[in-house]
Amino acid sequence: MTSDYALMVVGLLIALFAVVTVVKAVRIVPQARARNVERLGRYLRTLQPGLNFVIPYIDRVYPMIDLREQVVSFRPQPVITEDNLVVEIDTVLYFQVTDPRAAAYEIADYLQAVEQLTVTTLRNVVGSMDLEETLTSRDRINSLLRGVLDEATGKWGLRVNRVEIKAIDPPRTIKDAMEKQMRAERDKRAAILSAEGQRQSQILTAQGDKQGAILRAEGERAAAILKAEGQSRAIDEVFQAVHRNDPDPKLLAYQYLQVLPQLAQGEGNTFWVIPSEVTSALQGVSKAFSEAVPRSPATRERTVESDELAAIAKEDAAQAEEAAAEAVADAAVPEGVPHPNGSPQRPA
Repeated sequence: MTSDYALMVVGLLIALFAVVTVVKAVRIVPQARARNVERLGRYLRTLQPGLNFVIPYIDRVYPMIDLREQVVSFRPQPVITEDNLVVEIDTVLYFQVTDPRAAAYEIADYLQAVEQLTVTTLRNVVGSMDLEETLTSRDRINSLLRGVLDEATGKWGLRVNRVEIKAIDPPRTIKDAMEKQMRAERDKRAAILSAEGQRQSQILTAQGDKQGAILRAEGERAAAILKAEGQSRAIDEVFQAVHRNDPDPKLLAYQYLQVLPQLAQGEGNTFWVIPSEVTSALQGVSKAFSEAVPRSPATRERTVESDELAAIAKEDAAQAEEAAAEAVADAAVPEGVPHPNGSPQRPA
């Protein structure tokens, strides 16, 4: 019974050992991965993606190495520029393992080595530039870093595809000075634009005033021309009408008497002189209304009016004669002298 139990235990141990041996002999490597194999402490080969077999207990399989492109962001590093200003530069590195054997045996920690090499190269490159050149030359810095890193990491089985500067942070005082400078530049541009706008506005306003003055002057000239033409035509029509109707001196004397009261209506007229022709004009008017008025060529074709209309005309003529006589008497009396009717003469 004891021997059977012992045989069973031994059999189980052998089976377990065989299973472990088979498991250790089979290695499956995923795509874009690689594993180095050492036999008795010496590099043997690199396992490729897929199913691989090794000798258990003799071959040692190291952890997998990622062959895909990797991204590493390094913490900000202080760098001194040529004008002795300390700036914090944050970099991002894109690299890829091309030789798993060299990455495992040529360098102990390739990530740390790449980081230190990046910082050293960055300080050498930025140390030859001033702050303004550093802030505006990112592409140049990236190109120099990539060239140096790619050359140095080639023997480590790495290929640096790209190096990017993520941020460049100058000191706080420099930031404040830069903000003031930018604010001054913006204020300057705003003042220039405002002045330019005002200049354009004044130019346009002056041009508009000029055109408006020209148009107003042209309008006034045209109005004066039209007014003069109208007056000329009116005078011509009156002149033609007068000569066409052939007026006699009596009618002209009556018109003269009608104008005399209007001469005394001005505000600045304190007195006015009655010409000597007024007497003869009055005599002509009285004769004109007492005698038969000869017909002018323009009235020879008219028919004789009725007796009633003639009486009304005669009465109106008498009233006009009386009003003309009173106007002449008022005009002849000096200022301050009592009027013949009893009331003092009012200044004209």
